[in-house]
Amino acid sequence: MSHLSVENLRCEYLNNPLGIGVTRPRLSWQLAAEGKGVNQAAYQIQVSKADETFASLHWDSGKVSSNQSIHITYEGPATESRTRYYYRVKVWEQGGSLSDWSETAYWETGIIKPEEWTADWITCDLAAHDRLPDASHMLRRSFVLSSNIKSARIYATALGLYELELNGTRVGDEQFAPGWTSYKTRLQTQTYDVTSQLHEGENALGALLGNGWYKGNLAWENQHDYYGKERALLVELHVCYENGESTVIRSDEAWKAETGPILMSEIYHGETYDARLERKDWSTAGYKDSAWLPVSLLDKDKSNLLPQENVPVRILHELSPVELIHTPAGETVLDFGQNMVGWVAFRIRGAEGSEVSLQHAEVLDHEGNFYIENLRAAKQTNRYTLSGNGEESYEPRFTFQGFRYVKLEGFPEDLSLDDFTGKVIYSDMENTGHFECSDERINQLQRNIVWGQRGNFLDVPTDCPQRDERLGWTGDAQVFIRTASFNMNSASFFTKWLRDLQADQFPDGGVPSVVPDVLPNSEAANSSAWGDAAVICPWTIYLCYGDVRILEDQYESMKAWVEYIRSQGSNEYLWNTGFHYGDWLGLDAKEGSYIGATPSDFIATSFFAYSAHLLSRAAEVLGFEQDAIHYQQLSKRVAEELNREFITPSGRLAAPNQTAHALALQFNLVEGAVKERVSATLAQMVADNGFHLTTGFVGTPYLCHALTQNGYNETAYRLVLQEEYPSWLYSVSKGATTIWEHWDGIKPDGSFWSKDMNSFNHYAYGAVGDWLYQVVAGIDLDEANPGYKHSIIHPRPTDGISFAKASLETLYGELSTDWKIEDGRFKLAVRIPHNTTATVILNGASFSELTEQGQAADQLDGVIDRKEHAEGVTLHLQSGTYSFEYPWQQQIKTQA
Repeated sequence: MSHLSVENLRCEYLNNPLGIGVTRPRLSWQLAAEGKGVNQAAYQIQVSKADETFASLHWDSGKVSSNQSIHITYEGPATESRTRYYYRVKVWEQGGSLSDWSETAYWETGIIKPEEWTADWITCDLAAHDRLPDASHMLRRSFVLSSNIKSARIYATALGLYELELNGTRVGDEQFAPGWTSYKTRLQTQTYDVTSQLHEGENALGALLGNGWYKGNLAWENQHDYYGKERALLVELHVCYENGESTVIRSDEAWKAETGPILMSEIYHGETYDARLERKDWSTAGYKDSAWLPVSLLDKDKSNLLPQENVPVRILHELSPVELIHTPAGETVLDFGQNMVGWVAFRIRGAEGSEVSLQHAEVLDHEGNFYIENLRAAKQTNRYTLSGNGEESYEPRFTFQGFRYVKLEGFPEDLSLDDFTGKVIYSDMENTGHFECSDERINQLQRNIVWGQRGNFLDVPTDCPQRDERLGWTGDAQVFIRTASFNMNSASFFTKWLRDLQADQFPDGGVPSVVPDVLPNSEAANSSAWGDAAVICPWTIYLCYGDVRILEDQYESMKAWVEYIRSQGSNEYLWNTGFHYGDWLGLDAKEGSYIGATPSDFIATSFFAYSAHLLSRAAEVLGFEQDAIHYQQLSKRVAEELNREFITPSGRLAAPNQTAHALALQFNLVEGAVKERVSATLAQMVADNGFHLTTGFVGTPYLCHALTQNGYNETAYRLVLQEEYPSWLYSVSKGATTIWEHWDGIKPDGSFWSKDMNSFNHYAYGAVGDWLYQVVAGIDLDEANPGYKHSIIHPRPTDGISFAKASLETLYGELSTDWKIEDGRFKLAVRIPHNTTATVILNGASFSELTEQGQAADQLDGVIDRKEHAEGVTLHLQSGTYSFEYPWQQQIKTQA
């Protein structure tokens, strides 16, 4: 083993976070060394408060005997607001070697307690001053600073959306701050390091305010002002000097207000901007604001303030248009080649007062014309009036669009594609997963899944990013969360969203259909599979990241949901009452219905059993022994009741469709001979349907898993590789670059499924992505050792794919597989992160023919245990890289 080192230090999943509010943050790190079997035996953490040299320690863990290197809780004095804490780590390896101290990392707190805020909420009644009420606020004030500035931080939030400027320069690169939370109980605040933007003498701070989710349009009934009627700003600038003195500039009555070029800005409808009304240098110190309007103080409670929890939204990609199209209808349309979420920035020259507009759409119709009917009431249009001052540039601030195509109006005929740039925005989650295989259609499917996640993980997990909806549907989130956590590190994203779910949970334990809940008094709340997000999502984050704290935080919410279900109807073990979305958009739905044919009480009771089981598992992890026993017994009783209700004496499932059979298998609701019959029947259903699916939102995520895990892996492959409608690859064959809401959003003849509900960026069916990672590539976790402390490597190839490779950046480091079938031999390369182990299952292998880097199996290094059995070879391995090879003969159970 080469020199051992500690790398990639993280605090609450983040590298050097600024402005967090966790008083007992958790620290993680990775081990780096060459060779196999590198395992931590002990660690030591030192923390210094505002002292990078560690000359004075704030906390020293001492040497702690432990192999844990993720989520180690800081146990020093409770953290204070507006304070930086430096930390470093060293570890002892099981072989006795000791690392050097790691490089120094830090975390810095924001304003932790609401009562610590000294600033006032400020606003301005624009209409009372004869200003356009829909125009964005411009707020500013000047101030004087002394010399020798040591550090400066801005702490800010808003009712609505905000952007800050300091001395004429944008503050930070976050978009759509403060994000969307359940504002009545939770409003995030942001922290910015602005030390380099300040100087001695006069300075100026400015802010722009937009409606955003707070008071803008929400949902499809022209609902607005849901959280409040007044936009407002809350901000504090704390400046520290080298001599130890400090000063605070805060929002108060000294500020001034005006309107400017942003005349209207709505998330759904777009932005209207008049460049003739620009106020040049408005956020600089020399700007004359004597004619500006006074601000007023807003009597608004601050008890809901909390430092930022989620990663911010940022511009993360830029795309250039690939084609300029002149449609049969005479429209001028840009094609960006990719269905994306964000906006278009452009450059233009023209006469003063000329207006141009950009309208955004996802698809062209079958004649090649611009198609917007599926947007419903959302206008998705940005309008710009030119100032006439030479070359001008523009991009919106407080709106976003879902689009591939952009219709241009008012632009000169000689426009250049180089003048347009698509800005792609989403929550800045770390890219952690990569998958590819020998079938380029599947690779495109994977790209579509990732782009669907990018387009819909915009501070909340929205269902779609283009029409008048864009809501945090709970059902969509829970079916996709496992795939999401392969593609990106979604832990912070879902932690924040689940806290909003808990905040919006009803007093009786019921769960709204969307979070944050902006569908008040909805009769469609508390649906099975949707409300179950309260249990499934925290459990999945725990499994994927080893995060016990999310179970601690969400346990009462999880328990309340299960107890809500139990209280429904006259039979506490059978959920057969209330509204349910059922197998939403299932292809076996009755004419005119969105709900598939699977009985709603079967789906509801299945999820009841599953959530009770997961709650029992969570209770066990948290040490709640009585709850663990109680809810496991409840889950068993519910499964027994479901069997009595839906299984005939001969073992037939009395719900003859794919979704019911997939749920019964995936949730372990049937056993023994009944399970074998249900498995065979499901496979036969798929085969009899020409290897096509009929499932909707509920059945689709589990269909391939149910087949693979019960001996019908080839059937699952044939289903995924199917290109004819209905299938995952049908949309790929039609040129899709994201996942569709409907299997036939565009029909084979080019017509559309519906104008009422036909999103072309709707990630739910992308849940097949976790099957690609787990089964095709063979990367899975061990639930008994979550967070990939122990991994399961089990690729299951069959006809149709000759190679696959995938990688996953776990909290311990990179876990990867790379296999191919070549010249009659199966070759598998594996990387297992240090301080972890893995079980590698090699179907069809034998010790007599298995080699690792050319060495015979009995000479393998890094093997903890080995076993040969009828299906092949199982190896329990230490960390490191391995390369296996053995003769390949297709292993296929007789298929339906």
